Amino acid sequence: MTTEIYRDAWGIPHLRAGSAADLARAQGRVTARDRAWQLEVERHRAQGTSASFLGGSALAWDRFARRARLDDTARRCFAELVRRDPETARWVGAYVDGVNEGLAGSTAPEFARTGLTPGRWEPWTPLGVWLATHILFAGFPAKLWREQVAAHLGADAIGLFAADGPGTSGSNGWLVGGERTVTGQAVIAGDPHRWIEDPGVYQQIHLSCPEFDVVGLAVPGVPGIAHFGHTGTVAWAITNAMSDYQDLYRERLRRTGAGVEALDPDGEWRRAARHTETVEVAGEDPVEVEVIETPRGPVIIGGPEGLDGDPADPSGLPVAISLRYPPRVTGDLGFAALLPLLRARRVADVDRAFDQWAEPVNVVQAADTEGEVLHRVAGRVPLRAGTNSLRVVPAWEPGHEWRGWHATPRAGLTDGVAVMANQRGPAAPLGVEFAPPHRADRITALLAGKERWSAAGMPAIHTDTHLASATPLLDRLAALDDLTPEAAALRDRLLGWDRRMDADSADAALYAAVRAAVVRRLAAHPAFAALTTPPVYPEVFQPWLALVSRVGFALEHLLRAGELFGVDRPAAVRAAIEEVALRPPAGVWGDTHRLAPWRALEPEQPYDEPGLSGDHDCVLCTSGVPGLTDRAARGPAARYVWDLARREDSRWVVPLGASGVPGSPHHRDQLPLWLAGDLVPVVTDWTQMQKECDV
Repeated sequence: MTTEIYRDAWGIPHLRAGSAADLARAQGRVTARDRAWQLEVERHRAQGTSASFLGGSALAWDRFARRARLDDTARRCFAELVRRDPETARWVGAYVDGVNEGLAGSTAPEFARTGLTPGRWEPWTPLGVWLATHILFAGFPAKLWREQVAAHLGADAIGLFAADGPGTSGSNGWLVGGERTVTGQAVIAGDPHRWIEDPGVYQQIHLSCPEFDVVGLAVPGVPGIAHFGHTGTVAWAITNAMSDYQDLYRERLRRTGAGVEALDPDGEWRRAARHTETVEVAGEDPVEVEVIETPRGPVIIGGPEGLDGDPADPSGLPVAISLRYPPRVTGDLGFAALLPLLRARRVADVDRAFDQWAEPVNVVQAADTEGEVLHRVAGRVPLRAGTNSLRVVPAWEPGHEWRGWHATPRAGLTDGVAVMANQRGPAAPLGVEFAPPHRADRITALLAGKERWSAAGMPAIHTDTHLASATPLLDRLAALDDLTPEAAALRDRLLGWDRRMDADSADAALYAAVRAAVVRRLAAHPAFAALTTPPVYPEVFQPWLALVSRVGFALEHLLRAGELFGVDRPAAVRAAIEEVALRPPAGVWGDTHRLAPWRALEPEQPYDEPGLSGDHDCVLCTSGVPGLTDRAARGPAARYVWDLARREDSRWVVPLGASGVPGSPHHRDQLPLWLAGDLVPVVTDWTQMQKECDV
């Protein structure tokens, strides 16, 4: 059978082939056509070579990628895949062949601007892309922050700053069982929250061959459809489980004539692997990176000489920090799940496929046309001491080793629905910090408001802007007296506000301004002075260590705590509302709360990015950093509604468009729909598509 490539009215690729391998090759080829620049950026990020064409701004990431050994781990995992699952390894190889074919002669304008020529993908490159995309998903740098808080404020203060903090990614998802829908079949809906990127991190795609016919959201650079898919008889979706499955170890290292040694828990010094790599930096001198790996894992911070400004441990030895993460230990990234997911016909098939999942650790929901449903955690979380999950632990002390893997929890439906929004749900035994319950509670309440739901009703939930987390600050405002007339009027206005963070709301803008002023005043208090200057850790970890953002995301805890290190919170709130009353924002929330997509290379003609509704704790989670910026770099990286009654009634949308090529008619054509909360129909009828070519 000839492999055929079709497009629908939104430029979404629909691929039809005679075998899974031919289809993977076509997927790689069409992805390279649509996302050539994105694919090359991701390949270089996985290899730690992005500074070679992006310059010094990319050096911090490249250092981390080299020291964490991402490329080497991808190679190891692919070698294990060849050994354990040769069919999947060949399928991944077919995808890579297609990518190389599609990249050949690419005319993406970014290549000319940077002087970059597309390079060759290797069979393990998709595994490297997956690993680089998700290595920070579990938020292990939060352990560095907890060390700082414990050192300066005491261990009891750690919980005050617990929140779905900077750098992490979440999602909304909900499953409505057939007993609660108008069709009698289940509906699954939601939206993954990630950095909004241009091109987007998710690719809408349709893959069809004699073995399977699946629509879903693919990760460009990775074959198949891992996170969100619908085969016609079964559909699945995921959210971040907020599990803790990566550990940081404080290492004692010393140099010897033969290299570097690390102190092990048995008191013996043992040889650590060591070599040096060179990072090329466009327009600057090359940078040497020392790569060290102990029996715990790669050293990602410091070395035998420690860090400038980093105190030695009590023994007088400089200290380094290593990272232990499951794929480096097991040689498995979970790619063996990808083909079984495409071939799934029933919930039981999806369940078995996710038994092979590795990382990131996710909460999975699935439903099929026979009425079966699934609500479970999938992925590898090591069994180890509880202190490993909280803090950086000493590598030289026994008791911090991994001792196997947690069984992944399961849950059911309540009143015919299941809601997942990174809250303490089924994954609670596996994590430390979870998202506040506001999004999950709001979705649950909205679903309870109607006895029967349809796929068409789901966008109203996607776009809900009610901000429950405003309550503690509004309660503090309500308790104030003796305000100036201007501040009293502002307080009364906010107390009458409907608590919706709509883009056209002047009240939302006023609330955000007061919140930001409170955050800045709390962060500037002398009680937190020791946290204002983070340790001299690599730049890639700084978002987790910034005091203002930490205060901004933990504001609820800080305002509600019984006592806060002598901070006069009523005075801080009073000063904040007086400040805003003197200089109130002139416009509406969307004037400052604007889309700010991440781009590896800024466009020659900057876009006038739109204002957004929503906020960090709204169901419509468009996230700035309170106290620092209202601009939203995180938000719904896609929205989906999977209808099990009739797949053609399913809907989806991405923030920008199907094409990653600037100037393409499908580069940003979905943006107006995404802003309005509208969705694009899922098309599976080949007669409604335009044939592009045979390959």
